[in-house]
Amino acid sequence: MDFDHILATTPAVRRKLDLTRPVETEVLAECLELALHAPSPANQQSWRWIVVRDQQVKNRLGKLFREIGLPYLEQYRPLAEADPTFARSFASGRHLIDVIDQVPVFVVPCVEGRPTGNNASDAVLYGGIFPAVWSFLLALRSRGLGAPITSYHLQAEAEAAEILGVPEGYSQACLLPVAYTTTRDFKPTPRRPVSEVASLDHWDNPLL
Repeated sequence: MDFDHILATTPAVRRKLDLTRPVETEVLAECLELALHAPSPANQQSWRWIVVRDQQVKNRLGKLFREIGLPYLEQYRPLAEADPTFARSFASGRHLIDVIDQVPVFVVPCVEGRPTGNNASDAVLYGGIFPAVWSFLLALRSRGLGAPITSYHLQAEAEAAEILGVPEGYSQACLLPVAYTTTRDFKPTPRRPVSEVASLDHWDNPLL
């Protein structure tokens, strides 16, 4: 695929995850190998990636995901009932909650360090992993797989760390439910134009 097309058509896949097709370890390893070429603060590469296949582990993480995700999502039901556009997003999120433990593979990216609440240091912390997360998602997309970036389980990060054996001093960045997609024909997601979101030299001076 053309690289610009991949960039414009790598969605947060939820409803179009193939829950029945196995995901080969070799494909995951290829995608992770590419992800590891992402920039890293001071080139420390202080990341770890936990690939979860064991159904019992997925069930335990899925339980956390569901217990936190359901009440969070339900608070937006009135908005979904009033706005058809948001309703599609709501239904997509609810679908993932319902099937989370059926997704073939979870990938949990971790980074060394803990958030401090200081914007500068936390930007470095999460900047040390999310460029690699995005590279991983792009590599998945190019091979016919997909995943959304999810974070519900982080509300119970300590319990998830116990399930996964994550040592103290590491932060889980997200949970990626990975599967082949039921289609490869994704279209660009509607986005606000650059003229509305980019400025030149000053917040109030439009770039275009």
